[in-house]
Amino acid sequence: MGRFNNANFADRISSTSAAKQALVEKLKSKPAEDDPEVLRKAAERQAIAEARAKRQAEKEEQRRQQALQEAEEKSARAAADAAAEAERQALQEQEKAAAEAARLERAARILADEADRKAARDARYAARKARVRGT
Repeated sequence: MGRFNNANFADRISSTSAAKQALVEKLKSKPAEDDPEVLRKAAERQAIAEARAKRQAEKEEQRRQQALQEAEEKSARAAADAAAEAERQALQEQEKAAAEAARLERAARILADEADRKAARDARYAARKARVRGT
């Protein structure tokens, strides 16, 4: 086992003491609260914080406006889609009504044609019967 080296121990003690003394000096050299430099730096920090808060408020307002605009656009699109759907349904109903009217007209025409053919057939039958009786 080696001997204890007093020289290194003394060096460490003195360097520790010097470091403590440097810290004390540093704290003593700290400017007071009413120092103009400290007040200026505090004012700068306050101005920076206020500017940051203002920018954040502006960004939040911009986000809110954008969300409101998107909601309005979505509502307008939904209204336009609903109007287009209503128009499409109205057109579809109109086409159905026109197709039904055309079908009914065809059926009426067929019935009228059949009635005309029956009347012509009956007239031929009556004429033939009249010829047979007249002879």
